[in-house]
Order: sequence, then structure tokens, then C-alpha cells
Amino acid sequence: MAEPEKIPEPAPRRIFQERQRITALPLYFEGFLSIRRPRYQDFEQYWTELRGTTLFFYSDKKTPTFLEKLELTNLTSVVNVYPDETGSAQFILMLRNEEVELKVEDYDSGEEWKGFILTVTQLSVPLCISLLPGQLIKLHDVLEKEKKRRTAMEQSPSASLSTEKTNNGDSVNILNTMPECFYAVSRQKAIEMLEKNPSWGNLILRPGSDSKNYSVTIRQVIDGPCIKHYRVVNMGKGYTIELARPVILLSLHDVIDYFVKQTQGSLKPFVTHTYDNKLGMQDVSTSGLSLEHAPRETHPATAHQPRAKPPRRPMPEKVTAPLQEYPVARYVHETRGKELKERAKRQVADRQRANQPF
Repeated sequence: MAEPEKIPEPAPRRIFQERQRITALPLYFEGFLSIRRPRYQDFEQYWTELRGTTLFFYSDKKTPTFLEKLELTNLTSVVNVYPDETGSAQFILMLRNEEVELKVEDYDSGEEWKGFILTVTQLSVPLCISLLPGQLIKLHDVLEKEKKRRTAMEQSPSASLSTEKTNNGDSVNILNTMPECFYAVSRQKAIEMLEKNPSWGNLILRPGSDSKNYSVTIRQVIDGPCIKHYRVVNMGKGYTIELARPVILLSLHDVIDYFVKQTQGSLKPFVTHTYDNKLGMQDVSTSGLSLEHAPRETHPATAHQPRAKPPRRPMPEKVTAPLQEYPVARYVHETRGKELKERAKRQVADRQRANQPF
């Protein structure tokens, strides 16, 4: 019996080209990295790439499409955590809107990851990182590449079209970043996400079945729940939404905006929420890498905690006080004693009279 033909695995160069096309960012560093967000208890390990100022997380080395990404432009500091029993290195990325904990296998790998992250975000090679001369040369090389990339973005004639201002006033390259509602999931998984959390949105951008193009999955409730899928073709320098009259747009962000505007806001991008559901302080041992540890932002809708009741005072033990401390009791006691004495005298006098002869 002939053995089933094995499906050939994609070549490493093909994977690199596909990831380069999807992210449109230069690769600076890569390796296995474990991540834990505030809403999760356990670490999850991914093959991670640092491209530009963004971390892209993949399920393994050979998957062309990333599962999740983390933008580092809002990084304020890096906080070290003392290693655990296994000797792995842990550190926390302090972002403006959240804190993300990362873990690698050993101390040297942790120092290398922190060095590359701080170099691309602060545009300077950190002096507080203990690295070998060869690693420092790589950091200086990455620093020059990142400076040239940012200069080219600022001087590009289409910079006004490819950047937008955030609420914090920061410029973000919208052509080189994926929309927040993009998830590397299948059609069925996208449907489950929309049905499970309708309050998070009703529009998901996901990879197409051919891994080259994209699809938009929406969920609307008219007479009842309705799921629809739209094909978005990558044209190289733009994207085409395959409708009765095809719509050609510059970026995937424009694709999402088109769906939102054409439905007058009834379609909303599906964005997961990362708010904490616990209020409290967590003790973290830090070392010299951290800048100023910013306090965690508290949500205004935090539930009111009931006021603790004060502890009850113990009831005093019942003690019988001596009679002299209570005047009324002393008076009754003395009066009763006099009456008994008078009665005894009368009884004695009566017996004496009874014994006298007539």
C-alpha cells in the first residue's frame, strides 16, 4: 500500500517574504518568548519577531500569519522581576494602557530581548544592559536602521496619507500596521468570537483561505442573527473589496472604515477588552532597569466596596461587687441584721419570763 503523499512545508525564505509582506516592517530580532497579559494567569509561549517597534507573535516558526501583536511605541519603562525557581528571566513592559509580562528561558536571552526593545523604542542603545561586544554591535546596527526608517517615513510625500494622530497626539503609521480587529483565525472561529462577545463589536478582519488575501466577517441582527463574509483581495499597492461594484482602497484600515461608514456605524470593529477585574497592589521586586514605576490606572466604573463593620467589643464579665460599694444593699443588710437581733432579744426575754414563778 502506497504511503500518503506528504504536504510539502513552505521554505523558510517563502515564510520570511510572506511575513514581510503582511507586516511591511523590517525584522530586527526573533526567538521564543512567553507572554502573560493581566487578564490571564498563565504564560503562553510564541515564536516572536520584533519588527520595527512592534512584537508579532506566531504559533510556531513556520506560520506565515501572526496570531497577535503588541505595539511598543507607548512603552514607558521596563521592570525586571527576580527569576523564579527555573532560572528563567522575567520582565514587565510598562505601557501607557496596560502592563505585559514577558519571560524567556535564561538571563542572557532576557538581556538581549530588553536591549533590542529599548533600542528601537528609545532610539538609543541602553547602557544598563550587560551584553557581549558582538551583541552591542547588532544593537547599534539596528539603531541606525530604525533611525533611517523613521526618517524615511517622515520625509515620504505620502506621509500625510499614511499617518494619523492618536488621542495622545502620537503619530502612528497606519499603512504598516494591521487594524485592531484583525485576528489570525478561521472562518468558524471568527463566527464564534462574534457570537460569544457581541458587545466587543461585529466586524472581524481575518486571513483568506489562500493566506494571501483577506476576508471580512460581519454579524448583524435584523430579523435575527445574520453572518456574512466579504473577500478582500491584496493588489500589491492597494486592496479590492469584491462587491457587485468592486471598491479599491489604499490600506486595510481604509477597508474597515469603508464598512463602518457605509453602514452608518452599525458595523463596529471587534476589539478585545483587557480591563482588570481585580483591584489591589502587587509586590514586584525590581532592579536598576526600571524608570519610574507608573501607578496602574483605575477604571472609573470600579464597583464600590462595602464598608467593613467594626469589630464588636467583648462583653465584660459579670463580677459581683462587695456590699459596701452599693449603699442601698448595705442599708437593707444592716436593717435586716438589727431586726434579727431585736427578735432574738425578745425571744430570750420571753423565755425568762416564762420560767419565773407566779
